[in-house]
Amino acid sequence: MSGGGVSPELVARIEGAVQALQDEFAETLASLVRIPSQTGAEGAVQERVAALMREEGLEVDVWEPDVEALRPSAEFVTLEPSYAGRPNVVGVARGRGRGRSLILNAHIDTVETGDAAAWTVDPLGGLVRDGRVYGRGSCDMKGGLVANLFALRALRLAGYEPAGELILESTISEEDGGAGALAAVLRGYVADAALISEPTNLAIVPAQGGSLMFRLHVPGLSAHACARDEGVSAIEKFAYLHQGLLAFEARHNREISHPLYATMRNKAPINIGTIRGGSWASSVPEFVVAEGRAGLVPGETLDAFKQRLAAEVGALAAEDPWLREHPPRLEWLDGQFVPADVAVDSPLVTTLGNAWRQVTRTSPRVEAVTYGADMRHFIMSGATDCVMFGAGDVRLAHAPDESIPLDDSGTAIATTSVFIAEWCGIVEA
Repeated sequence: MSGGGVSPELVARIEGAVQALQDEFAETLASLVRIPSQTGAEGAVQERVAALMREEGLEVDVWEPDVEALRPSAEFVTLEPSYAGRPNVVGVARGRGRGRSLILNAHIDTVETGDAAAWTVDPLGGLVRDGRVYGRGSCDMKGGLVANLFALRALRLAGYEPAGELILESTISEEDGGAGALAAVLRGYVADAALISEPTNLAIVPAQGGSLMFRLHVPGLSAHACARDEGVSAIEKFAYLHQGLLAFEARHNREISHPLYATMRNKAPINIGTIRGGSWASSVPEFVVAEGRAGLVPGETLDAFKQRLAAEVGALAAEDPWLREHPPRLEWLDGQFVPADVAVDSPLVTTLGNAWRQVTRTSPRVEAVTYGADMRHFIMSGATDCVMFGAGDVRLAHAPDESIPLDDSGTAIATTSVFIAEWCGIVEA
């Protein structure tokens, strides 16, 4: 059988396979959580991932991204001096017939565990309790990585192989810009479609937001604190600019017309993440340096939005007597995220939605997200339609007591397995 939909009988067999694999899924995920893999230290866990892929009978490609190959895209990823000891891992199931190709992608890197005292469980313990797997990376996104592998395993346990080529990816460095995913594209891993198993709470996500990282330099005039009025506080001038940027954020939100963002209160947030200024408690601060992130949505370009944000800062400065003569300086940082989307009626979204209906007997939720993700690399650089879909709540992703529910993971695995069958077609194993 190749294409033409999936029979209810096969759906039932896949669901039975997923149920039979649930305990193994939980332990496999827990074992990966127990291997630290913060961005920059993914090597050890990738050895385990490669072993899992080989055990599944995949053709495994392990390589360290080439800095020089990535350099032309340095603005859009955080380019490191070297990726030594930080390999990507890709496993390929060669098509057994004539079918469409598919990439199942997940990133293996995680954020730091943070303050262990804020956790009620061991951040790297991989605890399985009350139907959830706990620990850093369980949700974002080792759970999605293992789900991809088990989606193929469930299809095989049901008696079938993909007719088209299936590519499973474990990529590095997503948390700081996605150099791993881009390196996979540049290595030639493109397909008829891609699915990233980000924690979307089981929504189908065909639109991801973008972001610009910036540094704002605000000048002041130093004076002794006892004669404060003879100086100009850069902190106070920054506060004025910050209020203006928040007003711009509100105007920008009112202008956004993308239908998948219509119900969001803040579609494109502007956030100041770090600020430092002044040199002495009893001196008027003569400088402030603030770093932040400005969001944008599909349909907006980085260059145009840079110009617009810079013009806004310039207009605010022109209204202030001090800043008019001493203009603030806006600097763009690397690690920019281009917004990206695919049409909600594309074959990819439609086919995944059909797989969801067959597994859950309900209509899928099709949503957008405000954060940036690796799907932009597949769409923009790989000319590969891409969506995100997976179990887990992104609000838990970087938080203490990060966890993922096993029931939702099972739904994601079954849906992805049926999607593989529908998208790639199937042949008997």
